[in-house]
Amino acid sequence: MQTISFSNPPASQTQRRLADLPDRVVEGDPNHVTEIQYESPDKSLLAGSWTSTPGKWHAFTERDEFCFIVYGHCRLISDTGESNTYKGGDAFLIPNGFKGYWEVLEETRKHFVIRQY
Repeated sequence: MQTISFSNPPASQTQRRLADLPDRVVEGDPNHVTEIQYESPDKSLLAGSWTSTPGKWHAFTERDEFCFIVYGHCRLISDTGESNTYKGGDAFLIPNGFKGYWEVLEETRKHFVIRQY
């Protein structure tokens, strides 16, 4: 049995300026670095790390996402106005169907596990 250590170099790494998806950005110029540690053969499950500079954007949907904040300060804001703030050491789940926004207040790094639909 093989386990996946987030201490090892990632299997792949991508960098993206979210402004390249102009329909998503609400405020700022967030830049993302995503490091994939694991992707299932059917591509429905991803695990890795993500770092973002400050900004606010429409959250991606059609997935369940577990997050552990390594460092930083961010907020999730639902379309109904409910707001939850997270800092280093916090863990949470964004269930499929969440509609709202990510807002990174200070550069944030998270570990994540995503189940895509």
